[in-house]
Amino acid sequence: MNHRSGFVNILGNPNVGKSTIMNALVGEKLSIITPKAQTTRHRIMGIVNGDDFQIVYSDTPGILRPQYKLQETMMNSVNSALSDADMILYVTDVLERTADEGEYIDKIKESGIPVIIAINKVDLTNQEDLEKVVEPWHLAFPESPVIPVSGLKKFNLDSLLNAILAKLPESPAYFPKDQLTDKYERFFASEIIREKILLNYKKEIPYSVEIEIEEFKDEKKIIKIRALIHVTRDSQKGIIIGHKGSMLKRVGTEARHDMEDFFKKQVFLELYVKVTKDWRDKPLTLKRFGYQ
Repeated sequence: MNHRSGFVNILGNPNVGKSTIMNALVGEKLSIITPKAQTTRHRIMGIVNGDDFQIVYSDTPGILRPQYKLQETMMNSVNSALSDADMILYVTDVLERTADEGEYIDKIKESGIPVIIAINKVDLTNQEDLEKVVEPWHLAFPESPVIPVSGLKKFNLDSLLNAILAKLPESPAYFPKDQLTDKYERFFASEIIREKILLNYKKEIPYSVEIEIEEFKDEKKIIKIRALIHVTRDSQKGIIIGHKGSMLKRVGTEARHDMEDFFKKQVFLELYVKVTKDWRDKPLTLKRFGYQ
């Protein structure tokens, strides 16, 4: 049997569950997940290997209209994912209700790239309502499979995987068979911290934060990490730290526990907060933080 391999880029609006689905398909938590929109900022690769196939998934930020330069770089990731895919996995959910004929739907249709539609969160609906959601997607993409799934409950993901494998082009593997992702350990450490900030703070605070790993020392029995939490204003620094450091301590404790699960090793984590004014609109600062 010939080997199949290809890049499956995951697109969709914010909060439809793209990261949940990729993590479930890959079998590892590579993308952080929160109920907040714009949780994913970077394009994150997850690689799944079989004896005769390699699927290179790419999780992307949700489609949005940029309001500052950080969001422009996030949309650059979406645009690049539209241009270099062997296949597009477009994720919607039962709450969106319609196959919206928006700009990106039109771009996907015009691209000529094979498409699979995954309708997520079917655990939140019933069969009758689900059929009403599925029908307009069949009409919008008549040549594409439309597959109801639940990333959270891991429902019907085998059908989704089979549909992907059926459309995967014949090709040798692009990456070593034991490689899981294109990101480094520092990246996952920073994302775990950012996830805890998204979960523990409200309003604008999580969107004003960037994490910089200043030190990552992987020693024999312990990983020592020193991280900077960048905020845009002095008032945000106080909120992040909290009364007598209580909030920063909570974030650090939760992040350390998740890091130990992820890295399978004891972690010593130090967190500091720094005001970096208007970092979201400064191209050089964004580049230093890994945004292109």
